[in-house]
Amino acid sequence: MLHKYWFEFELPPSMARTAGCGPGCGVTAFSYEDALALVKERIFNDGEIPPVRNCIEDVDVSTLDAERVQPNMDIPFFRGVWYPKMRSR
Repeated sequence: MLHKYWFEFELPPSMARTAGCGPGCGVTAFSYEDALALVKERIFNDGEIPPVRNCIEDVDVSTLDAERVQPNMDIPFFRGVWYPKMRSR
């Protein structure tokens, strides 16, 4: 069964802009570990993941920022990163 995760990381401001996940990162995955693996691969280019400040499992996406996050996210029903939107490689 898939779960929607919302991660917030302890990022210095310059890294938040580079990673593209300033307010957080939304991922749909089979488990917490699977979600972190997707984040590591797709957000941090297989580099080190900064410390997780907060994680919400089974997040209700309607509770996320209506001005910044909701209009800029992909569909959260499939396995993968849905915020920030991932560009095709």
